Amino acid sequence: QVQPVESGGGSVPSGGSLRLSCIVSGVDNEYCLGWFRQGSGKERERVATIDSDGTSSYADPVKGRFTISRDNAKNTLYLQMDSLKSEDTAMYFCVAARSVCVWADWDPPFGYWGRGTQVTVSS
Repeated sequence: QVQPVESGGGSVPSGGSLRLSCIVSGVDNEYCLGWFRQGSGKERERVATIDSDGTSSYADPVKGRFTISRDNAKNTLYLQMDSLKSEDTAMYFCVAARSVCVWADWDPPFGYWGRGTQVTVSS
């Protein structure tokens, strides 16, 4: 069974950095992995995705500040977040989908979601 479990959230001042991790049990190299976020009163948005070959994609608001990576041997996904802004404050979710990222369907039952980890950036 595919089960993502996130860690690494917390509170940081604006301009600071955080690194999120996600252990995704039950996946293989056929899965696209990604990070999504949802701020209070906001819609869910895709942050970044990565295929097993390392091909990655980023949402415009985080380009140049966030870096997504994965360790296939450890079934672990990472998100390095630098130059954090108050608008990055959100619950961050790790998601797995059995597809290449460009065709991924993130909604259940095709997408497997973790419970999330909170990131709070103070201005």
